Amino acid sequence: MANAKPRVVRGATQNHESTRFSLPQTEADGDWLDARGDIDGAPSPLRTTVTIERPKTIISRNQSPDVSFDRSVNPYRGCEHGCIYCFARPSHAFHDLSPGLDFETKLFAKPSAPELLRAELAKPGYVCRPIAFGTNTDPYQPIEGDWRITRACLEVLAACDHPVTITTKSDRVGRDLDLLAPMAAKGLAAVMISVTSLDPKIAMTVEPRAPHPERRLAAIAKLSAAGVPVRISISPVIPAITDHEIEALIARGAEAGACAAGFIPVRLPWEVAPLFEAWLDTHFPDRKGKVMATIASLRGGKRNDPNFFTRMQGSGPWADLLRTRFHIACRKHGLDGERDRLRTDLFRRPAGAQGELF
Repeated sequence: MANAKPRVVRGATQNHESTRFSLPQTEADGDWLDARGDIDGAPSPLRTTVTIERPKTIISRNQSPDVSFDRSVNPYRGCEHGCIYCFARPSHAFHDLSPGLDFETKLFAKPSAPELLRAELAKPGYVCRPIAFGTNTDPYQPIEGDWRITRACLEVLAACDHPVTITTKSDRVGRDLDLLAPMAAKGLAAVMISVTSLDPKIAMTVEPRAPHPERRLAAIAKLSAAGVPVRISISPVIPAITDHEIEALIARGAEAGACAAGFIPVRLPWEVAPLFEAWLDTHFPDRKGKVMATIASLRGGKRNDPNFFTRMQGSGPWADLLRTRFHIACRKHGLDGERDRLRTDLFRRPAGAQGELF
């Protein structure tokens, strides 16, 4: 794999088979490819396809002690940003699709999400707590520009005065300031924007279809200026690739107007691990050994730690060092405040098929 030519502007270097469901390895051919053929000997760019998914419910629940939310909405399945480290990749195997290139190119959209959301909020037993967007795949990935499902869901929440948190690595979130700013003024909205590297070359390799880091920092500034609480996430921190940027990222986030920061050491669950190693073979063969050895140090000698309380933090000397550097940088730049608590007392249950309010 060290001499393989990566696909143009895609993250994964292959359609790696699923290790859990005996998913056969899928070759990228047929109507997946642009008609232009190979470019300078490299594989043709893959076209993105979108399939409509019709779920019966849209609010997902969790009881994990490692996250601050107990419910979330994911308007899309799969993500065109193509981040090689994305822990959501394995979910594509449930659809007999590869967590590799399929995850980036075979996307699913849920246009019924706003109606399903309205119906679930209207149930008599519904208890209001913040709904998180961007917990699995990015709600502002490129196809949101056309489908606008995230925005439609925000319109439902805004009409009900329901709190929402958003995590994204796209400046497209700024398009919805007309909704987010009034919600934030009521204590109903908070955003986290992910910036994992300030180096455009590294960012383009790690997150090939995500917006330029400077555009994300500009989005932080735009949201902050509009009164929306916005945090900077530098997750995931990848040893020997992005860890040297911790202090610079925190400094730039503070300069842009972020009110707090967060980080998680890189996680490699299930099929993500072999995809990540193949990506290292292609893009960073000279430091693959160091990267994987440090990850093992963070994860109890393994490629991944699935256990509660440690999976998001890592353990051992390397984890302690990363946390120390992060906390020192946050204190220096005033980003060590507590997470904003959003209001739930303003919630008004939607009524009627059209969601009209009393």
